[in-house]
Parts: sequence; C-alpha cells; structure tokens
Amino acid sequence: MATTSKPLLLSDMVASGEMNQVPSKYIHPITERPNYQNVVPDSIPVIDLQNLNGPNRSQVLDEIRRACSDNGFFQVKNHGIPESIIANMMQMAREFFNLPLQERLKMYSDDPTKANRLSTSYNVRTEKISHWRDYLGLHCYPLQDYIHQWPTNPESFRDIAAEYCRSVRVLALQLVEAISESLGLDKDYISAQLGSHAQVMALNYYPPCPQPDLTYGLPGHTDGYVLTLLLQDEVSGLQLLKDGQWVAVDPVPNAFVINIGDQIQV
Repeated sequence: MATTSKPLLLSDMVASGEMNQVPSKYIHPITERPNYQNVVPDSIPVIDLQNLNGPNRSQVLDEIRRACSDNGFFQVKNHGIPESIIANMMQMAREFFNLPLQERLKMYSDDPTKANRLSTSYNVRTEKISHWRDYLGLHCYPLQDYIHQWPTNPESFRDIAAEYCRSVRVLALQLVEAISESLGLDKDYISAQLGSHAQVMALNYYPPCPQPDLTYGLPGHTDGYVLTLLLQDEVSGLQLLKDGQWVAVDPVPNAFVINIGDQIQV
C-alpha cells in the first residue's frame, strides 16, 4: 500500500477541484494531439450472435469474416451474457472508483509486473507523457490463482467480477472458434496454435478533463492479445483507425466491442 501525501491517482487530482487546466506532463506534442475535426461519425458492424449456434451459423460467420477483414473491429449483441451481469459489473467498477482514497490505495502499485493493481496512465515509471486515466488491472484466469488478490471492497466485488469474467471468457472462446471457422479452418485451429489463453481485465476510469484537446485517455495503439472484449458505458470516446481516418465507435447498450488482437493478425 502506498503512503504519501502527493496524489498518486489522476482522479484524486481532478477531485481536488483545483485543476482548471491540464498539467504539463499530460500534454501531447501538437502533432500528436486529438483532432476532433478529423473524426468521422461512421460505424462498425454490429453482429447479432443469436444465430451463431443455429441454422444460420454460416451467415453469422461470414459477417464476422468480413468485419475482421474490413475493420478489425465489430460489436456483438445477443451474445448470451445476461444484462444483469453486465449492469452489476459496471456498478462495481463505479463503486470501486468512488471509494475513499485510502481504501483504493490498498490496491495501488506502479510496478507493471504486478498482476493485480490499481495505477494511473500506462507505465508511470518509464513514460515521458502521461495519459488521462486511472485503471484497475486484474488477472482473471485461472481464477483461483488470482481472485484472492482482488479488492475486498466493495464487499461483493470479488463475486460479481468473477461471475463477469467467467461469462466473458465463454464468449471470447466462442468468438475465437467462430473467427477460426470463418477463415475456412477447423474451429479449434487458432486455440490449438496459441495454447492456453490467459485473461486480463482492466477497469478504466477517465476523469473529466478541462482541456480534452491536449491529451488522451489512451493514445492510438494495437492490442497484443488474441481478442479484446470492450464494454463501454454510455459515454462515447473510443475511436478506430480505418483507411487513415479515425472513426468514432458509439456505444450500443449491453453490446461488446470486439478488437482483433495482434496475435490473430499475425
């Protein structure tokens, strides 16, 4: 647990009420700053998974293949994860970030090798420019190896987050099978090539920013994983790069944004 009077988390600096401009360490070079005029209100495919395991499976697989090929991103609905599980996880995330500072700091670490930790930006030890976010990073598989390191406050955090992680893992493995099959391969081919799949969850919190044209929650990047399943709240902000143009990904209630990771791309 960290013990210092200097604010460790961005959210606590913002909550102090004294921040009316972005601190210099968060300001990106002019050529790398957000340019909202160049963001187009396009959309990415929203794929209905209701028929993935039914007679229209081939049609759904074709939609997935085209989305992976054309965008590398798509959203899924009717994915089998109950709305209650999604709502409970969202509520737990909000409750955690609303805990008193000293309670949250029990999970704080700036050590990027630590499996379960609360931190800020990305890698505060090495980065030259900070990013406008706090996050709680949790390893989720095998669950029994990590759950004892998760927060115990809120009281039901472990139970709710574990149920969410188990549900999301089932969906992720179904999608990996579908992507493999959409390529004309056996549905188990990709999983067999990659071996046992780890699972990591990040709860990202982006505090209100007084000058959002100067900084990013996270800058442009790719994900090194097999798949990323992103659950957005009602606040838009996610963008993807397509044909040299940044495209806004508007939230769809209870849908997941699926990002094809570097491992599948390779």
